Amino acid sequence: MRLRTDDDIYRARLLYLGPPGYTLPVHLPYAQYGLFIVLVPCYMFVHWLFTMRVEVFPAWEIALAMVTTSFVFRYVDPDRPARMVIRTALTDWRASREQRGERREPRLVARRIRIRGELT
Repeated sequence: MRLRTDDDIYRARLLYLGPPGYTLPVHLPYAQYGLFIVLVPCYMFVHWLFTMRVEVFPAWEIALAMVTTSFVFRYVDPDRPARMVIRTALTDWRASREQRGERREPRLVARRIRIRGELT
């Protein structure tokens, strides 16, 4: 049996349904639109750095921004906002690299065997 929480504010989502009289087919929170609008110019700048030209219709950049936005908001909930998900992803990405130098594992091999006479 599931109990309904009394925290109605957590269930309330700020959604943009579209212009009056023309409801959009998808219901997305305002935060997803904001992240998408920020990511498209970022991806366009990266594309410009590699090719030194700007596309008239940035199809790849829009597609990457949509995928990135959906991936980020997969982990967003009322207790974990989008900025914390992005911060955690960046922190984990930087800290999860392996060390550059080679580490030797400790050897657990006996170099010599000693037999004491009083035990045998």
